[in-house]
Amino acid sequence: MSDILTPEQEEQKRAIYNSLSPRRKKFIDRIGYARWNPFQEPKDPRKIKRDVTQRTSNQLFKEFIFEAQAEEKSNAFKQGVLEMCRGLVNRDEKIKGMFAFAIWYNELLKKEGKNLEDDEF
Repeated sequence: MSDILTPEQEEQKRAIYNSLSPRRKKFIDRIGYARWNPFQEPKDPRKIKRDVTQRTSNQLFKEFIFEAQAEEKSNAFKQGVLEMCRGLVNRDEKIKGMFAFAIWYNELLKKEGKNLEDDEF
């Protein structure tokens, strides 16, 4: 075992082992009692994902809604924003394509003197 246990921990380890079911003891015997460490920290099941700016999808969403003053927008609008945030944080290819298209389309609208707020849209 890589970690050196104190005598108290070694005593606790033996007590834990002795209190286990025969099936569990068999598993520990297979990996080796010396290698078994009942005191190791559990792994964090949730790794918090962040985008290139080190923001989570929730942070991106809240920041955008606040800065765009979009509190009064429809649920569909907000759902789309949230989907984009999650996709960018997860580096989803579909969202990357949508993002690239949105940038390209915005430039096209600027070039032609139009915007999404026009009645023609």
